[in-house]
Amino acid sequence: MFDYSEAADDFFVNLNLQTTLALPNSREGILHFFEAVQRDFRAMASFYQRETGEYVLESNRQDGSYSWLELETNHMTAGFFNPPSLEEAYRLHRWLLDRSVYFLGISGLDVECLDILFGFNLDYDGNRDAIVAEALLGDSPLAALVGEDTAQCVECEPSLIIAIDEECYMQARISVETHSSSFQVRTGQYDDEPISIYFTIRRYPTSGKIINMTESLARQCKACEDLTQRIVIPQVVRPVALAIATAQ
Repeated sequence: MFDYSEAADDFFVNLNLQTTLALPNSREGILHFFEAVQRDFRAMASFYQRETGEYVLESNRQDGSYSWLELETNHMTAGFFNPPSLEEAYRLHRWLLDRSVYFLGISGLDVECLDILFGFNLDYDGNRDAIVAEALLGDSPLAALVGEDTAQCVECEPSLIIAIDEECYMQARISVETHSSSFQVRTGQYDDEPISIYFTIRRYPTSGKIINMTESLARQCKACEDLTQRIVIPQVVRPVALAIATAQ
């Protein structure tokens, strides 16, 4: 089995389901759903509601490996941070899609889009944007601007979306976030946020067809694994990790 966790300091697998209609928000319905989740995923025992209204169920974040679930008005999102295995993360996501039909009334007709995301965090105490520019721009035409004598890179967060089917209903997005600011570059006082690399496979419903969520998830996971192993890790994650290692 391919070990994704070896590529970065942290690895996570997230699910995002966006619906056309608002999700149920009655006290009884919400508790019934979250209690069902907790029965099958015992470690997810912390339940609360944010001030902005989202309902959250999660395991202990202090363990370094934890799972979480969040319900918003038109979103169900979940993730497994540093999962013990890829299959363990998938088990949570499959369970949620299967059971959401019964507990939340979500059907394929209601799906606006479905995402599976592989995320990688790389720690670096310094100008994270400069490291990303060095690793990913290389000798490209854009690198000439960064190479100016007095230049200091204050934002380098490349993002790219491609369609991986002929009709553009399945798309792949690679994006980098440095969680930085010009204040940090100016003062040299950098916080402990990581460089995050996100790779998402998004599926939109095919025109005239009702999406099967669990079948689509399986196809998306397969595509995500394939492209991550062949392209994302060797061409994006590892170059950034190497630039960090060289700079330290």
